[in-house]
Amino acid sequence: MDRPLPVDLNAERATLGSILLERDVIITIASWLLPDYFYLEKHAWVYEAMLACYHQRIPPDLSTVAAELRRHERLEPIGGISYLGELSAAVPTAIHIEHYARIVERTALLRRLIEAGGKITALGYDEREDLEATLDKAEAELFAVSQRRAQQDFIHVGQVLDAYFEQLTAVQEQRGEIAGVQTGYLDLDRLTGGLQRSDLIVLAARPSAGKTSLALSIAYNVGFAGQKVGIFSLEMSREQLVQRLLAIHTGIDSHRLRTHNIREEEFDLLVSSMGELSNLPIYIEDTPALSVLEVRTKARKLDSQGKIAILIIDYLQLMQGRKNSNRVQEVGEISQGLKALARELNIPVIAISQLSRAVEGRQSHVPMLSDLRESGSIEQDSDIVMFIYREELYDKETDKKGIAEIHIAKHRNGPLGVVPLRFDAATTHFQNLERYYDSDEGGY
Repeated sequence: MDRPLPVDLNAERATLGSILLERDVIITIASWLLPDYFYLEKHAWVYEAMLACYHQRIPPDLSTVAAELRRHERLEPIGGISYLGELSAAVPTAIHIEHYARIVERTALLRRLIEAGGKITALGYDEREDLEATLDKAEAELFAVSQRRAQQDFIHVGQVLDAYFEQLTAVQEQRGEIAGVQTGYLDLDRLTGGLQRSDLIVLAARPSAGKTSLALSIAYNVGFAGQKVGIFSLEMSREQLVQRLLAIHTGIDSHRLRTHNIREEEFDLLVSSMGELSNLPIYIEDTPALSVLEVRTKARKLDSQGKIAILIIDYLQLMQGRKNSNRVQEVGEISQGLKALARELNIPVIAISQLSRAVEGRQSHVPMLSDLRESGSIEQDSDIVMFIYREELYDKETDKKGIAEIHIAKHRNGPLGVVPLRFDAATTHFQNLERYYDSDEGGY
């Protein structure tokens, strides 16, 4: 005998009745309770009408909700004004609306979990699919439920505006602070507004210019701010990355750390630094040649254990794409997959990328977007493209020794510009310059 689906009609009626009883309480639930969470269609219609009033800044009371339902020819099908009156009489007070709404949400998500289970069962019976693709689809079904994401095709613009209004209010309350994840580099954060959620940020440079060093310096700064960082290191081992973190933290030459050439007076500093670094929420995965599916699976797992602030991939060209495809198609699938991952987890993803040798053959060695290896898809999928340019690598007599310029060559939602940072090659550490760079003036 089939078991009944999880439903609580009393909680649905109480949620709607609370709003009709005290119209202002809709503010507490409008941004997260969706109409399709309601099991009965007529309850979903009533809530949609309430949201429509709320989005138009009209109080959702008995009269306005009835008018909105009538406008869509839904008032009579739900039982008329008399049914709205019954809903209003279903609760003595509106004070517990969030409790009722959470029950509606919970039962809806349990129904989705049952639905996802059915889809996963069907996937298991389909032997035509590649195993990795099947596992990814199954995992995505469960992840969508766990993240409480609506599986509807469209969402009303008003609900998007509600979420944006909440973000805007939070920023207003913290006026002057960077909205995104702060990198720790003041000029870079001013230019980008911080690393934004769901953005794919490509960090590119020629070999030995400091790509991994900058990404690791950002990870160090974010970790010290108490935010969780995930690092996929496809080139360097976790031991090598930790040695670099120690060099950044202690100021001890990274080469001496790598060769264990530690002076006696540095030993106590090294031991205390290890204790401090061990408390940072930085997580490293150094399996080589991972595929996008494997990265997505591991990232989802890490995120489920506590929200990730940023994810770093070092580096994009070392990831594996589908077999039997040319390299351009392969890199395209990888960049698309990383952008999809950024959106799925709603976090900034930093993907390190190599540049082609074309940089070396030009009179100006400043990187351009066309220098990205297999550049078409990477440039298209990225929200921000940052290049590292160090003049001292090409001109030994330059007066810009120890200076690295971060060129923002693409910024989908903001300005372009150049940010100078100090780079200490011995400790592989990027630091703020004392002088503020003015992107409007184009110099420093």
